[in-house]
Amino acid sequence: MAGKKQFDMDAALDAAMIQFWRDGYADTSVDDLSRATGLNRSSIYSSLGDKDTLFLRCLDLYAARYGEKYDAALSGAASDPVAAVRAFFGVTLERIADPALPDGCLIAQSAMAIPALSPRVAARARQALGFQRLRLRAALEAGRRMADQDVEAFAVHVAAVNQSLAVMSRAGATPEQLLDIVGVTVGALSQASRA
Repeated sequence: MAGKKQFDMDAALDAAMIQFWRDGYADTSVDDLSRATGLNRSSIYSSLGDKDTLFLRCLDLYAARYGEKYDAALSGAASDPVAAVRAFFGVTLERIADPALPDGCLIAQSAMAIPALSPRVAARARQALGFQRLRLRAALEAGRRMADQDVEAFAVHVAAVNQSLAVMSRAGATPEQLLDIVGVTVGALSQASRA
């Protein structure tokens, strides 16, 4: 249509996601989103929604993008749950090491900001955080190497450690320190799997 400016919706959502990831929901203004996406305020509202709606779309994009990678890493859990969990952590460590991406994790940041979020956004942040535990529980159950209560405990623990890697990286932990954290958890899982 003549006179109508076209833009790449995927690129705009990705730019908005990076902006929220870098500065967090509370510290990202619509003007920041405008600068990040190259869209004016009215285009953001008409094409991407209000700030809450856009943030939810970005959270969903982030969860889908990394969820697929986590699922692929855990796909071998039935035959070797320890190696699958190590690969799961590898997804996080690779993301953390990517200089093109902000430090930390959009989901972890969002979870820490829940008291300041609207109820709708807070609920989605809790849901996104819960998906990791469910994903891990399913993978550990597929390995059939530990009791149900241990599967749940390790699913919660591995999810918590994974989120802490993002927080620790944002706080300046070295790659070696992050690998040590992963090593302790994978070692404990290996011991529990043999019991």
